[in-house]
Amino acid sequence: MSAHQSTGFGRRRPAIEAPAAPPPLPVGDPETTGSGLSTDAIIELRNLCLARLEPAAVAAMPPERLTVDVERLLSEIATDRRIQLNAREQHALAGELVHDILGLGPLEPLLEDDTINDIMVNGPTKTFVERHGKVVLSNVKFRDTQHLANICQRIASAVGRRVDESSPMVDARLQDGSRVNIVFPPLALDGPYVSIRKFSKKSIDFSKLIEFKALTLPVAQILEMAARCRLNCIISGGTGSGKTTLLNAMSRLIGIGERVVTVEDAAELQLQQPHVVRLETRPPSLEGRGEITQRDLVRNALRMRPDRIIIGEVRGGEAFDMLQAMNTGHDGSMSTIHANNTRDALIRIENMVQMGNMGLPSKAIRTQIVGAVDMIVQVERQRDGGRRLTQVSEVCGMEGDVITMNTIFEFEVDGENRDGRLFGHYKVSHVPPSFLPRLSYFGLEKAWQAAMEDAQK
Repeated sequence: MSAHQSTGFGRRRPAIEAPAAPPPLPVGDPETTGSGLSTDAIIELRNLCLARLEPAAVAAMPPERLTVDVERLLSEIATDRRIQLNAREQHALAGELVHDILGLGPLEPLLEDDTINDIMVNGPTKTFVERHGKVVLSNVKFRDTQHLANICQRIASAVGRRVDESSPMVDARLQDGSRVNIVFPPLALDGPYVSIRKFSKKSIDFSKLIEFKALTLPVAQILEMAARCRLNCIISGGTGSGKTTLLNAMSRLIGIGERVVTVEDAAELQLQQPHVVRLETRPPSLEGRGEITQRDLVRNALRMRPDRIIIGEVRGGEAFDMLQAMNTGHDGSMSTIHANNTRDALIRIENMVQMGNMGLPSKAIRTQIVGAVDMIVQVERQRDGGRRLTQVSEVCGMEGDVITMNTIFEFEVDGENRDGRLFGHYKVSHVPPSFLPRLSYFGLEKAWQAAMEDAQK
């Protein structure tokens, strides 16, 4: 086949067409992989197939077409080399090669599996996945450390970043929006480590969260009203507890006429509004220059005439700028933070403002927090693997040097069913919220009271 044809195959090389063929390799060879073929046979087939492909041509081919062509080429090579290869093995090896050429190798089947939320690669031989809140070991393996390193570098280069010994940690994202963290040797002792938080292909709204039993209808109605009457909300929780999912659900209630500016380390928010400006941080160059931090972006966002500012996650000194934004007319702003409960979230915000070396006394910082934050929503991944909203608290004011809070809802576990799933109820506060005047201004006071009454039933 000629080299200029678009199928992606080059001319056969004389070395591949050697007349002396080795004896056939039976499928049941003692040293085998999961497919039944010997490891040596798989390596030979893979190398010979890759040698006959033209990189420039195959890069432009759709995966379906390339898979068919690779299967045909594998059949030809197996016949020439007298390697016994059945249809199932041929299709599996062709899929592996196509994933290596066009995708992320062994990770591709995991990325296509909608039941998987997280992928955790601990070196080339151990890959864990999270399904339905439970972490299990998968059967995915990489050929060697170099194979995994190549996949890591492909992920980083796709978003204009690099990962190697001189820059061994990187945050990136995949084309579908999935968030990726990579740690490279020498920091990673067992080969590169990759952590992927998958991007949901289906947008999740409050109706879906109710269906998943993450919260109840009255609690969803309360959060909807909080978003509609432009309360400044912080969503708090641990890693993988569903903070971003809830933030996306609440952001769907923002009016289409509002200008929203988002600030993220790695873009993953799924806002549906037509007027969204998305900003993403930039790491330093090889010379250590050009870094753009979240704090830089939040400051710049204030100059972009936003109606609301949404910060994907507050981690450091940008907490001060977030409070400034919430205190200067950008009502309805939202963010997420790592904390164990709503009270801890306030302590974390105060500590992060101090990390920014503002030199402000604690009381001044707490006064800023009280003036800026209206509501804190706590989410948690519980021991049954379920992600639930466990607490909703409002920030009321100050008593001396202490911030006062009112817990509007708190989830209490009653027990678990035969399947091991927890069940419980929400304990409801009877204290009127301090933002009741704002609810009245937006005409939501009666709806709020009705939702609170429903929550007690």
